[in-house]
Amino acid sequence: MDPINHIKVHKDSTFAMLLEAQRRCWRLRYLPPDSLFLQNGQVWARWQEITVTDDPHHWFDVVDEAVGLLSDCDVILMRKDPPFDMEYIYTTYLLELAEQAGVLVVNKAESLRSANEKLFTAWFPQCCVPTLVTKSELRIRQFLKENQDIILKPLDRMGGASIFRLTLSDPNLSVILEEMTENGTKTIMAQQFIPEIEQGDKRILLIDGEPVPYVLARVPKKGETRGNLAVGGEAIGMPLSDRDRWICEQLGGKLKSMGLMFVGIDVIGDYLTEINVTSPTCIRELDEIYSLNIAGILLDAIDQRLSDNASQNS
Repeated sequence: MDPINHIKVHKDSTFAMLLEAQRRCWRLRYLPPDSLFLQNGQVWARWQEITVTDDPHHWFDVVDEAVGLLSDCDVILMRKDPPFDMEYIYTTYLLELAEQAGVLVVNKAESLRSANEKLFTAWFPQCCVPTLVTKSELRIRQFLKENQDIILKPLDRMGGASIFRLTLSDPNLSVILEEMTENGTKTIMAQQFIPEIEQGDKRILLIDGEPVPYVLARVPKKGETRGNLAVGGEAIGMPLSDRDRWICEQLGGKLKSMGLMFVGIDVIGDYLTEINVTSPTCIRELDEIYSLNIAGILLDAIDQRLSDNASQNS
């Protein structure tokens, strides 16, 4: 995970997982982003054994430090935030070697590389609005002409960073396209604008392909088109709609088969917009609103997967 001393414990989903794992008497090893290394075909890590406390002022203690083989672990939760850069990819290669040594990695390393959080929606076109992925400014202009009102996104960011809403009358159209595509050298995504964003960008959590029965709608503040909590969106809980459940049914089997055990999809109105696989969040907010234990559901699924793997190998 990213540096544990910088997290906001009241909203951090990884911390919710740590609390639940400790409640079950699982030993917690914290691996900072730069802790992995490969030597003589084996993957090692410099880890800190920690305990955690749900206290916003003092939330963890280091009880031991060691260097050891990743194959000594039962399960590794890969919870590093984007950017999804080459360093991230190198980490997935090392985690894949750990998988070959028998460690359960959540989410599966190969699938983290395969399922770009913006582009993976293209595997489910029946769930999406008209979408274009290109580095061509000319094609984006044509897409804008056809759809009148669009959203532009980079493919490697999170938290609403560098997302633009464009209309034909925008005086900054040319410079936005130049900057986003880096003068036609960088691939980006364009999507038809969905007016229902006013009612919120719904985060739906799926565990081993099955949705949590409630969503967290991130409602944009006035004058903003992004609902992300990171940019000031208001969080409102609501039950899954029939359409939400249908979208989850379209995705669930594929996610499970790819070893994507914990996924957060974003739905605006009736349409899928993103499939978040790296470090989806909103556990703590939904737990608080609905008295849930989402981390407990996830760890139950992990425990079952560990048992299944043990049975297959016995």
